[in-house]
Amino acid sequence: MNKIEHIGIAVKNIEDSNILFEKLLGVPAYKSEEVASEGVVTSFFQTGTNKIELLMATHPESPIAKFLEKKGEGIHHIAFDVDDIVVEIERLKNEGFVLINEVPKKGADNKLVAFLHPKATNGVLIELCQEIKS
Repeated sequence: MNKIEHIGIAVKNIEDSNILFEKLLGVPAYKSEEVASEGVVTSFFQTGTNKIELLMATHPESPIAKFLEKKGEGIHHIAFDVDDIVVEIERLKNEGFVLINEVPKKGADNKLVAFLHPKATNGVLIELCQEIKS
């Protein structure tokens, strides 16, 4: 794992949260997109080398809607940048981690992603991210 790629924050209202984080960080979101497969709309903020991803559910059955119902708004996951997501998934499986995704899938911000189950990581949802090369 190279670095923390971003911190994901679950929000109820992305427009209100965009205004809040723009004021907080002093920069506008550089990207917003819908990831239909995950049932979310995302906004990304970057300040220096740090990135924040805001996530809002697009339907009541999405993982973010369920998270918000259980825990309310707040930190949802920590994402780590990796060079080769397939190799990293295999390494973590061999180390005994429980993966939610054993095969990477397309995520937001031009990334392949896979998640580790929080029961295996002290309650923290971990996302692996690899830039999709064109």
